[in-house]
Amino acid sequence: MLVTQAFDGAQIAEIPVDSEASVAEKLDRAARCFADRAGWLPPYRRIEILRRLARLLERESDALAMLIAREGGKPLTDARIEAARSINGVESAIGDLEHLAGREIPMGLTPASRDRWAFTTKEPIGVVAAISAFNHPLNLIVHQVVPAIATGCPVIIKPANTTPLCCLRFVALVHEAGLPPEWCQTLIVEDNALAERFATDPRVAFLSFIGSAKVGWYLRSKLAPGARCALEHGGAAPVIVDRSVEIDTIIEPLVKGGYYHAGQVCVSVQRIFVHAEIMPRFVERLTERVSALRVGDPTLPDTEMGPLILPREVDRVAAWVAEARDAGSTITTGGAPISERVYAPTVVVKPPTTVKLSREEVFGPVTCVYPYTDLNEAIAQANSLPFAFQASVFARDIDIALRAARSLDASTILINDHTAFRVDWMPFAGRRQSGYGVGGLPYTMHDMTQEKMIVLRR
Repeated sequence: MLVTQAFDGAQIAEIPVDSEASVAEKLDRAARCFADRAGWLPPYRRIEILRRLARLLERESDALAMLIAREGGKPLTDARIEAARSINGVESAIGDLEHLAGREIPMGLTPASRDRWAFTTKEPIGVVAAISAFNHPLNLIVHQVVPAIATGCPVIIKPANTTPLCCLRFVALVHEAGLPPEWCQTLIVEDNALAERFATDPRVAFLSFIGSAKVGWYLRSKLAPGARCALEHGGAAPVIVDRSVEIDTIIEPLVKGGYYHAGQVCVSVQRIFVHAEIMPRFVERLTERVSALRVGDPTLPDTEMGPLILPREVDRVAAWVAEARDAGSTITTGGAPISERVYAPTVVVKPPTTVKLSREEVFGPVTCVYPYTDLNEAIAQANSLPFAFQASVFARDIDIALRAARSLDASTILINDHTAFRVDWMPFAGRRQSGYGVGGLPYTMHDMTQEKMIVLRR
């Protein structure tokens, strides 16, 4: 399989793909690891491995950042932040592992339970099948693989076919850190049917899936009996901008939230609802800043926005913007491809609620601005879609901020910050069609364990 640069299509590497036989062999190997309870790695060994892994990631941070920029198209400045986050994620998991424990179950509360002592322990859930996405080709792998290592689950990770190299290098570092290879394996397949068989195999106890809602919900419906899962999809993140704001102070975070990685983020700012009193000035300042974004080669240190992951995504975004334009929207900047792989950062004003930009996740460098006069109506429109993830409200009026925070349908509400903010130890969860389960390192570690209760009778 050829791996190419997102920006210009230049070949980076050619890597082998797994056959149906090798997929079965890898699942067998992982299942044997879990079945051999005497061979389970004790917590202190897992901690030692993770500590060495953090040092190895630090050693290769610059090289990994450049690889992120090349295969995924994320600007180098942001890629360096992702590489640093991967180190923090490993260190965070070590701390979480030190506190991952069972609890005492009270006994003696009734005559039937007297003379007993009960407690729970945490055990790994079993073989983890992880399917990842392209937009954070290192940090998403950390979020799926490191909790499995920490909790003692054998894991097989399938990266996105557009960005497999960060994953392959990360897993090589995992092995260099001392984890036996059978405990962490990679899977490279181009056949979707084979990927489905991998995810739904009865040897899999837990599926970690990051990607499209259509695929994720389908795979969940096909899981083997007893298998658990976590699904992370996307949304069309709403932002409420109250008239009490200082416009010049909020433009930068909104632009960062909307155009970070060319909008290819599941919680990217997409729908901005602005009080009508400040709408003209807001649109003027937003347009000015978006127009000034430095767009180009993501491997250059001054680039602020790079390409979309594939040329067909540029064509799709162009079609959605054209639909909005034809429906009467105003395009204040952008609105056209720069090249077959780069779409200009775009601001769309007053798109009708019927067009795709208002109804679906654009996953591209486009933000839409809508005026409102009644906060309740803006909130109702923000909540009107069948998915919900993170949402924001910008307001100096604390009453408005808290009212919006209470009423917006989202798993996380950011006040005076953009919707794409995340740290790796916080809960990260989509509601309704946006996902299932809770992401974030400690929450994933919880999902990858199961409690066993032990009752002693004297």
